[in-house]
Amino acid sequence: MIEASWGLIVFIIGVALVFDFTNGFHDSANSISTVVSTKVLSPRSAVLFAAFFNFIAAFGFGVAVASTISKIIRLNIVDTAAVPYIILCALVGAISWNLITWFFGIPTSSSHALIGGMTGAGLSAAGIAAIKWSTVGEVALFMIISPLIGLACGFLFMAAILNITKTANKLSAETHFRRLQLFSAAAYSFSHGTNDAQKTMGIIVPLLFSIGYFGAAADPNHLPVPLWVILIAHTAIALGTLSGGWRIVRTMGYKITKLRPVHGFAAETAGASTIIGASVAGIPVSTTHIICTSIMGVGTTMGTSTVKWGVARTIMWAWILTIPISALIGFVAFAVTRIMIGY
Repeated sequence: MIEASWGLIVFIIGVALVFDFTNGFHDSANSISTVVSTKVLSPRSAVLFAAFFNFIAAFGFGVAVASTISKIIRLNIVDTAAVPYIILCALVGAISWNLITWFFGIPTSSSHALIGGMTGAGLSAAGIAAIKWSTVGEVALFMIISPLIGLACGFLFMAAILNITKTANKLSAETHFRRLQLFSAAAYSFSHGTNDAQKTMGIIVPLLFSIGYFGAAADPNHLPVPLWVILIAHTAIALGTLSGGWRIVRTMGYKITKLRPVHGFAAETAGASTIIGASVAGIPVSTTHIICTSIMGVGTTMGTSTVKWGVARTIMWAWILTIPISALIGFVAFAVTRIMIGY
């Protein structure tokens, strides 16, 4: 086995930040599609707006999600020297899936791609015992539950708004919701940064542990997240958001259902509430899944026929395939790496 050097660790951290960048790039649609499609902000203003709130989320709700991610691989079971290579191969799986789905304009979960990549690489390195299956199971459970919560919240929140504003002047209400959507978009971008940037932190921390950064007596089950890791993770995701993912913006903003400012406000508020709740609980959820289903929930208040369920089915199939395919890529990547490093 080739022992990991600081140079290798720095390189893998760089790859982790590339993943974080692609996460922001891939998920920029989550933050900006509604405000762009409702013409509340121009595309240029929207990405600047979203990137700013992605970054300041660094000072938001702690690092509980990062702690969860860092425990997927059992660091007390896996050979410490193999950890950097496992993380590298996990990133290969996650980045590959991000790019494939971006190319086809399909909004999928960068979070689940990373978890799949880590699971596959960990299995390839040390078998079933290397994975903390309770954590993977929790993620898989919330892969089902969180979109349903987003769908329900979107529907209920929109229904409440329609009931409250049923006697209001339509033009006046539209003007107010255009302003309110700035607040809901800010909340959603903040929640996106809070949950998603932590996933990159959660894979950098085991890397640092593998070379003794936390000291010989460090408990692998209770590793702190250094401030510099928090800041670089949020910087990378904000820069990715700045670059935009316009193929996915079109799918999210125009192809699922037709949106007006009131719909965008309801969807973003429902999505932000769901994601912030998960972040506080330390649950790594898919911000993509949640905003998609929030938009669907809002759309159903106008009648189920207004939602393009064919597009929705395509998206859902991609969600189902994300963890298995990224896990397969991660597994194969480590199998190839094993030959190269003599492990």
